[in-house]
Amino acid sequence: MHEMTGTPTQRPCAFITGAASGIGRATAILFVRRGWFVGLGDIDDTALAALAQELGPENAWTCRLDVTREACWETALASFMRRAGRLDLLVNNAGILISGPFTNNSLARHHALVDVNVKGVLNGCHIAKPYLMRTPGARVINLSSASAEYGQASLATYSATKFAVRGLTEALNVEWQGDGIRVMDVMPLFVQTAMVDGMDAASVRRLGVRLRPEDVARVVLKAAQYRGYGKVHWPVGWMARLLHAMGGAGPDRVSRFVAHRLAT
Repeated sequence: MHEMTGTPTQRPCAFITGAASGIGRATAILFVRRGWFVGLGDIDDTALAALAQELGPENAWTCRLDVTREACWETALASFMRRAGRLDLLVNNAGILISGPFTNNSLARHHALVDVNVKGVLNGCHIAKPYLMRTPGARVINLSSASAEYGQASLATYSATKFAVRGLTEALNVEWQGDGIRVMDVMPLFVQTAMVDGMDAASVRRLGVRLRPEDVARVVLKAAQYRGYGKVHWPVGWMARLLHAMGGAGPDRVSRFVAHRLAT
């Protein structure tokens, strides 16, 4: 834990998981540029320290965070609140991916995806809620995926975890409205991060990797500034918006046809 002491800030404050690289890093940089104070959690100590140095101690606070461990969350958020004094936004970004035919990956790897991508988000939402309730207009933004529109072959468990994130987001968006907390998710297609290196899935070869982490970060910021409750899902890029529209309007056979064409 990199502890800092100081006077709690009056700036809006965000806590971002998986912050050391990729989407989390781009989100942290963008939010600081827009005047936010950010808490950065990750298991990559070296990359986390480099980002903290880049942003400066007046703008960022860091901690080692394993999102699968409840105790780590408890310590991290309590320490962040001592430093920042408020929690306007929790960004549940930490996630991992495996690809290829379902049985080609061990059960241990499938279980690891569930632990990070689902349990990590559950832990964050549950433990952060008391802190979020202290800040008027607070919100949670979860990183889901366009693969939560229809299950993707060769990404079966990853898709399943993102469906779980989507379902949790929808439920809490309704349940926590009375507490003044907005809950949303961001749903990108493939993003140019280390997660997609060496992916074994036809869909990534057909669709390509067109989004940059900065593209996703801009949508996270837009969702963070949204004042209503009605818009829950935020697709990133025109392809994701098209898939989202098709998933909401078309029959299952159309969605399955599209998913099959992408996977073969």
